[in-house]
Amino acid sequence: MVDGGTARAGGPVWDTTADPARDTTDGAAEDLVARTLETSLARRLGELHRSTGLPVVFGGPTRSAGTGLKLTITRLAGTLGDSLRQLDVVSGRGLGGVAMVRKRPCRVNDYASTSGITHDYDLPVVEYEKLTSILAYPIMVGGAVRGVVYGAVREDRPIGDVAVRRTGAIATQVARDVTAMLEPVVPGPGGGAGPDRGTALDELAALARTTADPGLRAKLDQIHRALAGPRPAPAAPPGALLAPREAEALRLVAVGASNAEIAAEMGLAVDTVKTYLRSAMRKLGVHNRTKAVLAARSAGLL
Repeated sequence: MVDGGTARAGGPVWDTTADPARDTTDGAAEDLVARTLETSLARRLGELHRSTGLPVVFGGPTRSAGTGLKLTITRLAGTLGDSLRQLDVVSGRGLGGVAMVRKRPCRVNDYASTSGITHDYDLPVVEYEKLTSILAYPIMVGGAVRGVVYGAVREDRPIGDVAVRRTGAIATQVARDVTAMLEPVVPGPGGGAGPDRGTALDELAALARTTADPGLRAKLDQIHRALAGPRPAPAAPPGALLAPREAEALRLVAVGASNAEIAAEMGLAVDTVKTYLRSAMRKLGVHNRTKAVLAARSAGLL
């Protein structure tokens, strides 16, 4: 049985002539969305594993390909090997391909015997990974499928509704991560930018600092600079003074250090660093680290 379509064994084959690619942005923006989604998946896949109790979880981003989409599986947890890694799934083929076309979650209780899907991927899925029940949940950003996340089991049992709902929550969170990081870059259905441009730019800068991919970091920095433009520094309240430790913590923030890195550099606990930064933000009349650095510099305190 395929659930979510809904198609059952012996039931209808889905129409695969739909063109999800018409919802994609231009190639450069699409690539950026895909790489940003991968960054989120790397953090969220463990949450998916824990919250659903599904022993095998995996997923990846989509990109336009011909008249449809191509999903590349890049993140894995609980697999027996690497047979699924870098596997390309095209729209309309297999369970993930159906989810891409339908833009809805789909699940099967016996993948190998289900007749409502194609079986292009049986070798890695059934033979190598021994998967039985599988769920494919599309990740929607701006009305388009930007990725798919899967959950699966090997024993003879179905995937329940609770696991489906929790997978949906993780898929939604990944979509929110991408939107928050790239809202000014990725147009929504109406073509407009997100409601809080400053916050999105701050999160984009944070993503650039923390990603381990040099190419992605350089691209994010370039986009951040182009979108931000010249921004006036927030003015610090008259007479604002920073304690030496507060100023030192902000100097480290200015060079991209995380709270943990600041704590290690200053020989403090992370909670103490957070206290210093909160105090500095309060004195400077701002509400985030980036604006605190700008206000402190404007006031000649750094």
